[in-house]
Amino acid sequence: MFNTFQKWLNHPVYFRYSFIILLILSNLLNHFMLNNDSNFYILYIFSAVFLGIGFYNSPNWLIVFLTVIVVISRYFLIPESSSHNIATFIIYFFTYLLITFISVGLMKNVQKVRKEYVALLKALSNALDSRDTYTLHHSENVARYAVAIAEKMKLPKDLCNIIQDGGLLHDIGKIGIPEHILTKTGKLTESEFDIIKRHPTIGYEMIQHVESFKENGILDIVLYHHERYDGKGYPMGLKGNQIPLVARIVAVADTFDAMTSRRSYRNELTQEFALNEIKKNKKTQFDPYIVDIFLSLFVDEQEKENKIYHR
Repeated sequence: MFNTFQKWLNHPVYFRYSFIILLILSNLLNHFMLNNDSNFYILYIFSAVFLGIGFYNSPNWLIVFLTVIVVISRYFLIPESSSHNIATFIIYFFTYLLITFISVGLMKNVQKVRKEYVALLKALSNALDSRDTYTLHHSENVARYAVAIAEKMKLPKDLCNIIQDGGLLHDIGKIGIPEHILTKTGKLTESEFDIIKRHPTIGYEMIQHVESFKENGILDIVLYHHERYDGKGYPMGLKGNQIPLVARIVAVADTFDAMTSRRSYRNELTQEFALNEIKKNKKTQFDPYIVDIFLSLFVDEQEKENKIYHR
């Protein structure tokens, strides 16, 4: 229940709709069915809470205006004859305004925590990238490409956020790989490559105790982003849909950015070459559906450029 509420907080629009529905429902119940039973004033309190959460980033005048509507509904639909006067209305107004702005403050704090969380992940990924100047910003690029794929697939926003976070952390295990191997300019020996192949497991072991990572799929990205669709990847040799969807998405994004970035052992490859390589390896290294989605991103981009050019 709590996790569901947390997910809802990532979608303020849900609370906007809930506020409108609850306010209408409150008015209908109190006017037609409940015979002005003051026990149901709680519905208006919930309306104020949902108002604050749903409209937390709206102008203050709009929040105050909507609070006035709640107060007017409460005042006239649940009259209390002994205290039905302007003083009562003012008390209601400031009480409900306080409830609303407390909700606004709590929601802003939730969003701030989310931003700081993402900033921390970026700091960790930058700390990793800084060990090798040739892969600087690699993790951020992977996260960006992976989210673009996820959005094109119309995956839920919560899952897109997970993919972004997992993309930032996917190579965190390379912190445990000796620098002379990471930055080697020549071809890796078989034993050196075996050490490189340990980084998904090292990364998993580093962050497996973070409770939120266990629940949301980030661990799957870190551990499985080098699995192959044909089962010849590492570390587990998973095949096809055995590989979590989030890891299959990041695998494509990771490979593309690796090819189009300069490395210690080679210069960057052209975008056209990289796209052709990914296309060649669909059904073997990569999920064919995800490859088609990824390639379509560049078709869409080219079409946009052509429209701008021909204006």
